[in-house]
Order: sequence, then structure tokens, then C-alpha cells
Amino acid sequence: MKKHIALVPGDGIGPDIVREGVKILSAIAEKFSHDFTTSSYVAGGVALDSEGIPLPEATLDGCKQSDGVLLGAVGGPKWDTLPSHLRPEKALLGLRGGMGLFCNLRPAILYKQLSGACPLKREIIGDGLDIMVVRELTGGIYFGERGRSEDRAYDTMAYTVTEVERIVRKGFEIAQKRSKLLCSVDKANILNSSQLWREVVQRVQSEYPDVEVSHMYVDNAAMQLVRNPRQFDVIVTSNMFGDILSDEASQITGSIGMLPSASLAEDGFGMYEPIHGSAPDIAGKDLANPIATILSVAMMLRYSFSLFEEADAIENAVSSVLDEGYRTADIYTDGMKKVGTSEMGNLIAQAL
Repeated sequence: MKKHIALVPGDGIGPDIVREGVKILSAIAEKFSHDFTTSSYVAGGVALDSEGIPLPEATLDGCKQSDGVLLGAVGGPKWDTLPSHLRPEKALLGLRGGMGLFCNLRPAILYKQLSGACPLKREIIGDGLDIMVVRELTGGIYFGERGRSEDRAYDTMAYTVTEVERIVRKGFEIAQKRSKLLCSVDKANILNSSQLWREVVQRVQSEYPDVEVSHMYVDNAAMQLVRNPRQFDVIVTSNMFGDILSDEASQITGSIGMLPSASLAEDGFGMYEPIHGSAPDIAGKDLANPIATILSVAMMLRYSFSLFEEADAIENAVSSVLDEGYRTADIYTDGMKKVGTSEMGNLIAQAL
């Protein structure tokens, strides 16, 4: 298979971790006889510094012309005082909107090797966790009508039937490939938009009779994630609720440095990135954990390229390296073997 991948390293540790992702792509290409080519583009703070805007047109165009996008991280304190329309994070909204990436997949996986890093009691987490949050990405309160006067401000959460239906179908499709359990999270006891959301879920449910569906209010879902997270398999929810719940789910896995994500368009095209930030304080110091980016590469192979064996191979390689006791600083505990960013990438590539 021949695929061209757009690389958007971004800021801080972004270039460090994307470099390791490319290393794994090369190992997969060699092992499975694929041809992966790459082109690099700027976005975020580095684009502000070099071109005066967070998302240059050439970057968006290059990403659109690729078969998939691998993103590092954007932002940092250096640009925190800029006006909101010039913040590095605007690049993310521009990429998502510009490429029609409406579906955000954020797996929260607690590897058994890292169970000691989980803040929850062992009897709560058991042998590990594997939750998939399916978040609507281009609608809702972040994209609704907004305004502000001297003594009033408002943000509007609006959804159309079409917007809800397409993300809900993604949730059902993913649930079918996992444990056939889907929890739809809303606030239908209060919000009109959530009432519409629930109505659509109930209507679409008849098309997926093999999937068991439950409904949960978002405040209860937040509580249940720390009270009994093993009850969840796939969660589908709106933009803001998904933003909050996926961050909460990430914390019960022990380290944000382990978690990948995918943002998908309707045709399966996607942008893949770790969920952590740019961590400028450790940029270039060979301290960052590249595993979230490496697992993001696995998600790209699975969800955009349908290379399931290759994706499994990456995930198995990560697990085997953890089994051998290798850890970056963020997941290190006494008795383990501490390694840097580059060595962790090398170890996983060798395990492949």
C-alpha cells in the first residue's frame, strides 16, 4: 500500500514525538512492504512566529491533499497573551473544520503494566480499563452563536438532526466492533439540544439491534467514570461533554502521555494526535513519552487505511516493551528501566 502522510509537528515536544511516530511508520513499511511518504507543515505557535497566523493556507491545503495527518501538539506560554483569534489553538479548530473532521475518537486504556499509576483503587479498576469516547467535534457550544456585552455573555449549544445522527452512527459502528455496549451521554432533563440528541439515538438504535444502548446524564457519567469505570465500553456524546469526559477518562489511565486520538471525516480521512499538550519545558530534552503518538499511528493505520494487522502489531509492540520494564520519566516507578524519547521509539521499532 502506498500512502502520503502530512506531518504537523507543531510546538514544544511536538517535533520530538512526531519523529518517533515516523520511525514506527518506517518500521511498519519495512515489515509489511508498504510505501509511506511524508511532508511536513507548520501550525500553531511556530506558524505564528514564522508567518504571523496559526494556520497557514499551505498547511491546510497540504493536509487536505494527504491520505492522513499526524499532529504533534500546539501552543505554549509564549503565545498566551495574544488575542484569541491569534492563539495557536486556533490551528486545531481550523484543521478540524477545514477538513470536515466531525468525529473524535479518544480511547482511555489503562495498561495492566501501569495499573499502579492509576489514582483509583485496584478493586475498582480490576485488571485494566479500555474505554472509547466518541465525541462530536464540529458542532455544539464551541461552534454556536456567541456574543458579549458589558454585563452579559452567551454561547449557544445548537445541533441539527444530521449532525447528531452522523456521530451517533459512528458510535454504534464502533460499539459493534467492540463489546456491543454503547452509552449515550446527554443532559436531556434540562437542555433542548440534548432532548433532540436522545431522540435521534433512540431512533437510530433500531438499525443496530445487536448493540445494547444506555442513556446517562453527563453529571452522572462524570461521577460513574471514577466510581465504576468498567461499566463503560463506548461512550458517544456532544462536543463539550466529550471534551470534559475524555479528559477525565484520560486521568484514570495513569498517564496522559499514553493516550492517542483520532479525528475523522465521513470518508474515513483522519488527523491523529496524542491528547497531551506541548510541554515546552521538556522540549528537545529527550524526556517526552512518545507512546501516545506511536499509538496514534496505530489508529491511523486502523481507521483510515484499514491496516488492522499492522495496527495490532504496533499495539502489541508497545505492550511488549512495557512488559520488559522500559519506562519514560512520566510513567517511571522504582525498579523499572528509565529511557528517553528516542530510545523508547527505538525499542518499539525493534519489537516490531
